[in-house]
Amino acid sequence: MAWDTARPAEVANRVWLLSPVDQDRGLGADQRCPPRRSACGRGQGVRADRRDYRQPIGQDDRKRGLHGYDAGKKINGRKRHILVDTLGLLLAVVVHSAAIQDRDGAKWLFIKAAASFPAISLVWADGGYAGKLIAWLDRWCGWVLEIVRKLEQQTGFQLLRKRWIVERTFAWLGHSRRLSKDYEELVENSEAMIHIAMIRLMLQRLCRTIKPQRR
Repeated sequence: MAWDTARPAEVANRVWLLSPVDQDRGLGADQRCPPRRSACGRGQGVRADRRDYRQPIGQDDRKRGLHGYDAGKKINGRKRHILVDTLGLLLAVVVHSAAIQDRDGAKWLFIKAAASFPAISLVWADGGYAGKLIAWLDRWCGWVLEIVRKLEQQTGFQLLRKRWIVERTFAWLGHSRRLSKDYEELVENSEAMIHIAMIRLMLQRLCRTIKPQRR
């Protein structure tokens, strides 16, 4: 994909800065680094029982590290954003505090992916990423963001076009015991464990296709 010369200099030179993201929603250190618990860790805060498909369930609430609370989804802990290809294989991942909205967290994901995969032209996402993110992604990355919305009068689970691909990838990652709960103190370690789990999955598939040679 050809880069547009009218884009900001940071994009043209592939030097990605997070300042435009911070200015858009007022993101900063206060939101990403909420105050830690006391040493005992008992009787304070809410236990992190995550029910959203982007978060592991049953985080240890005495673990230190970055975490927050999403009042809309009633999630206490962290959120995972992943970008996959049409086969469901991982391209990029970002882990951040649950206090940051999905649209703002997705900007960090797209910034990370754009430098490595400039040929991407179309991205599918669910309704949580609708809004200003569509115009932002077109301006900074030149990608088209297509929102896959739920069906009218939908109740319960329904298989949606293109949306099931990323849901299946989250199910694959859930098979890893290290990802069943959020054990990591650092978000960098959480992202690394997701990459390791996907590398293991891809190696397993490659080994199935390789036939042993007869001697």
